[in-house]
Amino acid sequence: MKVIAINGSPRKGWNTDTLLKKALEGAASAGAETEMVYLYDLKFRGCVSCLACKLQKEPRPNRCVLRDDLTAVLDRVHEADAVILGSPIYFSEITGEARSFLERFLFQYLNYDDYTKPLSPRKRIGLVFTMNCPESMFDSVGYREIFQRYEEWMKHYFGHCEMLLSTDTMQVKDYSRYHLAGWDGDAKRLRHETVFPQDCRKAYELGVRLAGDMDR
Repeated sequence: MKVIAINGSPRKGWNTDTLLKKALEGAASAGAETEMVYLYDLKFRGCVSCLACKLQKEPRPNRCVLRDDLTAVLDRVHEADAVILGSPIYFSEITGEARSFLERFLFQYLNYDDYTKPLSPRKRIGLVFTMNCPESMFDSVGYREIFQRYEEWMKHYFGHCEMLLSTDTMQVKDYSRYHLAGWDGDAKRLRHETVFPQDCRKAYELGVRLAGDMDR
């Protein structure tokens, strides 16, 4: 069993990174081989719509042909049993690097001959999204639809998806040093000390489940 975490955050040691590490700890406790990939350490781009993965030849390509730092990662992700994608939410979306990864990851499996039958291998997928936004604002900013879209994509392509949302997260250790007066730094710190550990536990449990029996 191989579980790979794809980290789409630019901030090592912070919320997304911490949760992904906890998820991998959980997967390792269940006997999985684990790996973390930091997208911001790589030089790559999103899909360039060359359509080489759709060429009519046998065996069918259904693999991205671009050659850059993401190539080897996509090969390992293709062979992995479970993939956990983590990203903070910036401007109501996942980061640009996370989106570029998904373009390359998903488009290679898109079946234009029959949209209902993607060419992707069966996998367990985990989505870990962290955000400054509290859940009470989800409806007003349209977040529920965003997260539902990603979850549905993963279920369509790979047959399985679980999602962990960590909300109202702490952005910096000392709010007094930044122009962040719109947020209550003390409240953020308290939540980080009391609620975020619960999210860490959920991430660990997510890793355990993703590393479980694929046939169950």
